[in-house]
Amino acid sequence: MDRPTLRRAAPAPAGRAVQSDAEEVLVVNYRRLARIAYLVLPAGSDRGRRLLLAHAVTQRALAGRPWHSARRGPAEELYGLLRERVVRGALTAARRPPRPQTLPQVWGLRLTTADGGGEALALDRALARLSPSGRAAYALRVVEGLQTAEVSSLLVRAGESRPARARREAAAVPADLADGWEEERFDPCTVRVQPGDLIRRRRAARLTGAAALLVSLLAVAAAVTGEAQAPATRLPSSDSAAHHATARIPDPSVLVRVDPDAWTRSARLDHGVWPARGDRTTDTALLARALGTWRSGTAAHLEPGTPDGPPAAPPHLLYAGTVDGTPVVLLYDGTRIAHWADGAGLTLARADDADVTTAAALTLHRGDGTVRYLLAPWVDTAELRELREPDRPARELDRRDGVTGPVPLPSGDCGRQPVLQLRSAPTVAEKHAFLLADTGGLAPAHLTYLPPPSAGIARTPREATGADALTTWARSVCTLPAPVPGVKSLNAWAFAEQPLPARAGTAAWVCLRTDRWNGTGAATTALLLPGAPEAVRTGAAEGRACSRFDQDAVAWSRWHAPDGRDLLLVASSRRITRLTVHGDAGLADRTAADHTLALDRPPTGRPDVEGAREDGTVVRPLP
Repeated sequence: MDRPTLRRAAPAPAGRAVQSDAEEVLVVNYRRLARIAYLVLPAGSDRGRRLLLAHAVTQRALAGRPWHSARRGPAEELYGLLRERVVRGALTAARRPPRPQTLPQVWGLRLTTADGGGEALALDRALARLSPSGRAAYALRVVEGLQTAEVSSLLVRAGESRPARARREAAAVPADLADGWEEERFDPCTVRVQPGDLIRRRRAARLTGAAALLVSLLAVAAAVTGEAQAPATRLPSSDSAAHHATARIPDPSVLVRVDPDAWTRSARLDHGVWPARGDRTTDTALLARALGTWRSGTAAHLEPGTPDGPPAAPPHLLYAGTVDGTPVVLLYDGTRIAHWADGAGLTLARADDADVTTAAALTLHRGDGTVRYLLAPWVDTAELRELREPDRPARELDRRDGVTGPVPLPSGDCGRQPVLQLRSAPTVAEKHAFLLADTGGLAPAHLTYLPPPSAGIARTPREATGADALTTWARSVCTLPAPVPGVKSLNAWAFAEQPLPARAGTAAWVCLRTDRWNGTGAATTALLLPGAPEAVRTGAAEGRACSRFDQDAVAWSRWHAPDGRDLLLVASSRRITRLTVHGDAGLADRTAADHTLALDRPPTGRPDVEGAREDGTVVRPLP
């Protein structure tokens, strides 16, 4: 989890205010802290007791500190203290489980977390083989993103005497299970309710048990009290978090504000080093409305794959202002962007693993056929380019305090495809220009290009600002499916070139790769014929085709040659050594030196085309 570089207002005598601040930080980060406690606690057959114990540990993090004698400090320091107390409490509970009477009591019903998928189950089994301190090290490294020294230091403060051993245990957990902790199996705030002994209990007993559960859930105000002797009595969820958030006016002072030049000192450029901008950054009423909406736990709009729920960490304030007459607030909790607009509600979008390009712009406001962006502080120049006209120079884009002037949206018929052409400051990357395209989401998609292979292994995609890249994108962009929110990057890979018969020139084959923020993606293959203004789409499919995990491609298309012949064109990427075509008019099976085929008298039906690598792996065209 990234550290804020600018702290809250200078410390002052606090008294009760310090405890209030701690309670506020606990509520904002409750789900995250409870998940850490759940991961540290031992896995076993009784997941219901583990769930209740995770809540008890988290809620008691407020107990035992003399808040009345403390001084007010930054919100991130309070979060660090609460996290340390949660780890200490979970380690203690894992080694010396408390008596059942001290846990939250739920009569007549059994509460558990969701089962989760196979990856979550495998991770749970792997963690069960670790010691409590090993599980704590894993949670701090994977969930919190702490570095080795930070993990060791926190474990020592939490009472662990052998932090190096704990780290080694955590490192032994298979890396391919690293995403499993995000599933609901490890989220004690996502609760599945089942009857305990339905057959043996009478109807009246069931009703009594349900009533007892209702009473326990309504005891929200008494649950987080800071008194050590008071057992936890509630199970937070999205609804209970919403009740708590709306029961009091949120304090905008918990928002993290970053130094304007923080990005010049950071080795990682993402939204965490954006300063707060806009003409209403001191409007506490506006900030409280936006923050309260997010804390309510239910967003009006979720981009694909974005988890709902309140902030996972003290949010960074990125923007607060009035755009085209609409109050707008942008917040960031380390993994998600929250966009709040008066009258439109809250939109949440994933922003994890963003970088200098994918964190370079965010949508502020969409108007009548236009959009305004907020640009990253490291953007040195901003221009607007028409992607469908590669020879037309880009023009300068107006901006003030990082906010661009109105940018036209792409037309529905693909007749107009405006893109941002940005250049980062020389201190970031010398002459580093890149393109961003609107796909309907909060973050525009990063456009890249991979030229035709010459020899050797595949190169990594490069920026789509060169002449060949612009020409390829101009002719192939309209073969993409309709844009949808949640797209992180778009890559055009020219995987083959094919000299055409009858001296008709050279065709190019491309695979357009769409990668989304949630890890899914899709691919589209297309044929670029000489002289044709647009590409011919030849296939499309969801999955990881044409990605770095699947670097082989095969495609085919029918073509009417200038001399009147009908031909079947086939092409493949460089690792394919043999191309085969089955059909009702015969068979072609040959080694293709240039990875292409041009067949006369092609089958009348759909041909069966496949390629084979030297190791025998079969690669088929996209459907």
